[in-house]
Amino acid sequence: MTKQADVVVIGGGITGTAILHELAKYNLRAILVEREPELAAGTTKANSAILHAGFDAPEGSMKARMNVEGNKMYHDLKDELNLEIRWSGSLVAAVDDEQMAVLKDLLKRGKDNDVPGLEIWDGNTVRESEPNVSKDVKGALWAPTAGICWPFGLALAFAENAVINGAEILRECTVTGITVKNHSVTAVETNQGTIETKYVINAAGIHADEISRLAGDDSFYIHPRKGEYILFDKTAQKDLVYCPVFPTPTKMGKGILVCATTHGNVFVGPNAQDMSDDEKENTAVTIPGMDETLEKARRLVPNIPVGATITEFAGVRAVSSTGDFVLGPSAITRGLIQAAGIQSPGLTSAPAIAKYLVDGIASEMSAARKADYKKGRPAQPCFRMLTNADQKALIAKDARYGRVICRCETITEGEILDAIHRPVGARTVDGVKRRTRAGMGRCQGGFCGPRVTQILARELNIPITEVRKEMSKSYMFYDKETQSGGKA
Repeated sequence: MTKQADVVVIGGGITGTAILHELAKYNLRAILVEREPELAAGTTKANSAILHAGFDAPEGSMKARMNVEGNKMYHDLKDELNLEIRWSGSLVAAVDDEQMAVLKDLLKRGKDNDVPGLEIWDGNTVRESEPNVSKDVKGALWAPTAGICWPFGLALAFAENAVINGAEILRECTVTGITVKNHSVTAVETNQGTIETKYVINAAGIHADEISRLAGDDSFYIHPRKGEYILFDKTAQKDLVYCPVFPTPTKMGKGILVCATTHGNVFVGPNAQDMSDDEKENTAVTIPGMDETLEKARRLVPNIPVGATITEFAGVRAVSSTGDFVLGPSAITRGLIQAAGIQSPGLTSAPAIAKYLVDGIASEMSAARKADYKKGRPAQPCFRMLTNADQKALIAKDARYGRVICRCETITEGEILDAIHRPVGARTVDGVKRRTRAGMGRCQGGFCGPRVTQILARELNIPITEVRKEMSKSYMFYDKETQSGGKA
């Protein structure tokens, strides 16, 4: 395979998909390559899902600028792309005078960063808003413009709209090399062939330094930092919180928080563990990590309902050696555009990062905006949220919406089929889970997992042994004769 593109985006997380979405607004041939079968399979799937207000990042930094701009952009994108966002606000809690002083510093920094509506509340006001917060909390910084979201859904929405507007996404496409001639990018080499291009946008997350070195730029490195989380059943929210409640931050990050999700669950985490460079894929949870997470979360909300735990998970953050986002053209290789070191507040910053980088490329290439650009994406039916009358009408139109596959979340076969056959459709069990919530309930797929696997095999016309959980080799079942997964 040899393809031609104006721009190749490497990495299918929230940053890469937001960039592809922005590129698709122009008369440019844009291709995104992702090494896994699903998009958002890295840091995007395992983070705190918070759209930060922007008071934490140092004034004048790229983090501060992109955070505040990105937060504003999501207010418009929410309706345009039908994004799962709840503008809940957030609290940063202090338990002593020293931490109260930190809140004043954050308030000043937030005002310097043009974050609107910030206030410092006393402890009683905090508990009026969040009754389960510890009596030891003396006060908190209230940020009304913060929100919570569904990160995978955001990335998928960006990707779907981009594909509708002519962009291309190659999954299970691993970059093996970048051809550079006369200090300029000319092609990207992959396991699926060559893509000739003049621009490469490096949004490869924890592997961004490796991609940069392939193009001859070793000006930064990425240090992996793991964070572990505990997720609780929806029944726990009455005992916990409605909005994100943070501790006062430290040099390791924003700290272990207690937070609700857009789906009604609540989680605690993440801790922060600096990992070695060969542990970029280490997303294992640990007993010490769980103990630390619970201990520190209880300082904010004492009565954590541990018995309501339904799963634990971990994500790895890309910490840049520069201490800030690495954004813009490489100083070493022409045509290499960096979107690296995108740790928190990267999720919030993604649309602003995309606009910042794509505006530069479009200007250099004198690219015109598409006159026929299509906003939005296809509607996604959510059976459990419909009225009885609308449910009956949907079943009358397609009887498969009357067959419940996931009992915990009331997800129907019709919704799963829609997830598989949408633009950039699901190819794995976890791909179905993140698009529909089938498998995200109390039993964590114990009931629906085999049925989802069966539907995937049927719809993708593959043997059961080729169905995967999420990653490229994570086969769900093994063939008894060959003792292996995948193709015999």
